[in-house]
Parts: sequence; structure tokens; C-alpha cells
Amino acid sequence: MCGIFGYVGFKSNAAQIALEGLKLLEYRGYDSWGVAVKLGKKLVVEKHIGKITLAKTELPKSSLGIGHTRWATHGGVTITNAHPHLDCSGEIAVVHNGIVENFEDLKHELVAKGHDFKSGTDTEVIAHLIEDYIGKERSLQGFASSVRDAFNRLKGLSAIVVAYAPSSEIIAVKTGSPLVVGVLKNELFVASDASAIVQHTKKVLFLEDRQMVILGKKLQLLRLPEGKQIIPIFHTINWEFAKAQKGKHKHFLLKEIHEQPKVIENIALHYIEETQQLSKLITDAFGTFMLGCGSASYAALAGTYLFSRIAKKHVNFSIGSEFTYLEDYLTPESLLIAISQSGETIDVVEPVEKAKKKGSQIAALVNVLGSTLYRQANHKILLGAGVEKAVISTKSFIAMISVLLLTAYTMAKRQNEAQEMLRLAANNIRLILQDSYVKHIKTLSKKLSRTQYVFVIGRGLSYAIALETTLKLKETSYTHAEGFAGGELKHGVIALIEKGTPCIVIAPQDETYNEIISNAQQIKARGGYIVGIGSRKNDVFDLFFETADVGDATMLPQVVIAQLIAYYTALAKGISDPDKPRNLAKSVTVK
Repeated sequence: MCGIFGYVGFKSNAAQIALEGLKLLEYRGYDSWGVAVKLGKKLVVEKHIGKITLAKTELPKSSLGIGHTRWATHGGVTITNAHPHLDCSGEIAVVHNGIVENFEDLKHELVAKGHDFKSGTDTEVIAHLIEDYIGKERSLQGFASSVRDAFNRLKGLSAIVVAYAPSSEIIAVKTGSPLVVGVLKNELFVASDASAIVQHTKKVLFLEDRQMVILGKKLQLLRLPEGKQIIPIFHTINWEFAKAQKGKHKHFLLKEIHEQPKVIENIALHYIEETQQLSKLITDAFGTFMLGCGSASYAALAGTYLFSRIAKKHVNFSIGSEFTYLEDYLTPESLLIAISQSGETIDVVEPVEKAKKKGSQIAALVNVLGSTLYRQANHKILLGAGVEKAVISTKSFIAMISVLLLTAYTMAKRQNEAQEMLRLAANNIRLILQDSYVKHIKTLSKKLSRTQYVFVIGRGLSYAIALETTLKLKETSYTHAEGFAGGELKHGVIALIEKGTPCIVIAPQDETYNEIISNAQQIKARGGYIVGIGSRKNDVFDLFFETADVGDATMLPQVVIAQLIAYYTALAKGISDPDKPRNLAKSVTVK
């Protein structure tokens, strides 16, 4: 989850280079941040609690620096627990993304040897463990072998970057969590994401699991555990660096909501070949599985309904973190479709790796070129949603749904029909984004900001949208929201309804309409306040948000309404920065 950045070269502003890199990685964690630079034979550190957006650094001039923006796992959010962490000598600094599962055993061992720990993190053991090994080597050449031996003892999934002042080197090594190295003449960079490097260089090396890279006067790549030197394979990133700006919008979240019509239109116009290839993969497979986490899981769930009803094809679905317990189904004839915005979500990356070992074909729907999932997949579709700065997923979710809808209709040889649906959905969303419509949404958001909980119901495709609506309310506005299939109400949930309980009803003009209206009436009979979202008004609704009827693509304007409700509810509750909700990070790289 955390953001890592490192620089070694000839420039003397390493601290500023690291700081600017971290600002581009803040979506990965914003509890605290810190930078360490080489000063003589020691490292000096500056650390702070809070967001890094407007931060400045007072660190001295240096040509070597590493930095970190944190999403806390072990230890509270304090300056002491912020990274980088130093060893006892002050010669070694470590930044870390992941979890050291055996840190307690290692810490007890190191404390017994006299190492002095300052923090409550699992990360600090890495600095002291490397120090312990270097003490045995007692040479500059011992730095690399000491990092190798220390990393080999760590249990769990981790990426670390280690700076060593005496040798003016940085070493990076990973398993699970991502790391990318950037190469420029006389300058080397390392970061959690290529987006933090591409402003400097487009020549990159994507570290694979259990690879270690030494960055100093030259670049050396080693394979762990033995440390054998291997030849690096460099890639050229062909996209331009563009620092995202909010423009006229108050927050990135609102800006990205407004960008969604263009995302949908782009997929309708330019994804025919990609969806034809994916539809052929599904047709040829003996067993297809889709998996994702969070919003991506709801996109996958919607996909199961689309493939069943439109393409007459059974496609299985699983939450990414649960797929490990279902993988016995996989064979070399199976197809696994992994869906992820970042392409780094460990709960998707890990089961995909296991599926590859079983010989299954892997297709990936991702928004980040060069991400781990992108590289794992045999077949990949880039979502083309563009940079998504807000932690809350909006346009990437819309892109996932659009690609799956177009694929299902392509399988049914109704491609043109899907393209027209998507075009009409994009136009309808533009109307929803107008001030006159948004004013209507703000009225509801003020009401929801004063409620303890909200229920959302839907059936069929709308069940997936109901779940996505509740997630948006939870993560954006911290409102307790629960989503249910409409038919499940009478199996227990309706006991929670009392006078004034708000319930959002997703009611498109499809085969589910009459039954979901019946469910809404059952809630209203018990005093519930009914908010309808759909293309046909009904007397049961106390408040109604109208969308166009654009067939299966109606779920796209429906979810945009949900996004706006969540955003304006957050503002009504006084949440100052909905781009960065508490306790969350954009890329979930720890289990």
C-alpha cells in the first residue's frame, strides 16, 4: 500500500527529487511521510505525520535519497513509526511496503544482541538485521550480501529499498509488492509505480519477485535467494508524464466523475478488437472465472449476469481474496479473468500466480500499463480510463463495466447494439452531471448526512450496482450502508427497517422492475424513506432520480448518480478531502 521512492545520481537535490516522487505516490498511503539522504558517512532523516501534498523539505544537499509515504500496518501513526528507519549506526536507512510476518522473532533475536529499537513497526527489524549482517562482513562489499541474507529471512510479502551511506548505494528487493527501476545516464531511480519515474526517464526495469537490484555507479540485478547475477530486461514506457490537475473542480474525485462519459465513448468506439479477443477466449475456455476486489468485484458480479443473459454463457465469479479456496477447480483449459484498477492488488495478483502454475490462461482488465497483473496476463485489456488520483474508484469501474458489457454483446453477435447503448449512456451521464440535476442530488445528500445508516437494494444487474452504491457511501462519506438483493429483505434484513430509514432502490426498466418495486413497497409499509433511481417513476418513491432507459447500459448512469450522492454526502458531513478517505489507499498490496 505504501509509496516508495529512491534516487542516486549526480544531482545534489536528491531530497527534493524524492519528495516530488512521493507526492505522485501519495495515493498509496498518506498517514505519514519521510525522506532520508546521505550526508558524509551517515544518513539524515526528516519525517512528518499527515499528507505530503504541500510539503517542503529542509534536508541538506545530497546525491542519494530515499523516501516513503505510509499506510500504517504495524504501529500507530506517529513520527517515530514513519519511514525511513535507521539502524543503530545511522549508516543504513530502510523504507518498506508490506508486512514482515516474523518480525517479533527477529526483533527478540536482535534486541538480545544489543540492537536499540526506536519504533513499534515491523520495518525497523530490517534495518537492524542488515546492520547485524554487515557487522559480520565488515566491508563495503558486504552491503549487498547483507541485504540479500536479511531479505531471505523475512516471511511475508514485502518490497524494501535500503540506502547505505558508506558505499553510496541503494538496494531494492521485492516479493509480492511492486517496484520499478528507472534508468537515465548517470542517474538511477526506484519507485512503487512507474508514474513516479516517467517524468525523469522512460527506460524502466520492472522487478520480478525475489529479484534484487543494486543501484550505485552502475546497475546490477541479482536473483534471490542465492544472489546470482542476471541480465536485466528493460522496457520503454510510451506514455507521457502529465501531472494531474483538478481544473475547475474542487476535488479529483469530482473531476474523475465528470470524465466518465469520455471513458465510455472511447470503449464503445475503440475496443471492438479487444472485446472480440476476450469473447473468443471465453467461448474456447472450459470453465471461466472472474475475480476482483472492492469495486472490481462488483464489476465482475455484473459481468456474470451479462454473460448469462446476453451471451448465454456461464462465467463464475469470486472475490479475489477468497479465490485461493476455490482454485482446485482450475485446469489448463480454464480461463481466469482478473479485474483490477491498479493491477497491483495482492488479493488478485497472488491467486493469478497460482492459476498460472496450474496452466490456466490469464486475461486481465487493468488500468495501469506495466503493472504486475498486466505483466502476469497472457491476454490484457488496458481500461483506458486515464490517471485516477482519487482513492475512490469511479471511472475505472465505469470502464470495467463498459468492457464487460461490450464483450457479452460481442459474444452474442450484437456488438453494434452495445455500442449504441454505451453512446446513449454517456450522453445521459452528461445530463446527470449538469447543475440542475446535481442540485437535486445535493438535497438528498444533506438528508443522508444526518442519518446513521442507508440500505440499497437491487436485483439482477442492479444488485451489483446496489453493492457498488453502498461501497461508495461507506468509503467516501463514512456512512454505514448495506446493499442487498431485493428478494433477501424478507429473509431477515427487513427487521432493521424503522420509520424514516432511507433506502435507495435501483429500479431499471428491465425484467426486475415489478419485483424490486414490490420490495420497495414492503420497506415503505414499515416506514422506510424510498429513493428511486431508474427510468420510470413510481408512486412508492419519496424521491426519484430519473435516468434514460438505455438497456443494460442503464447501470452506468445509475452508478454515476450513486457516486454523486456519496460525494455530496461527504461534503455535507464536513469531510474536507474526499480524495483521500481515512484508513484507505488506492493500491492494496498487503494481505
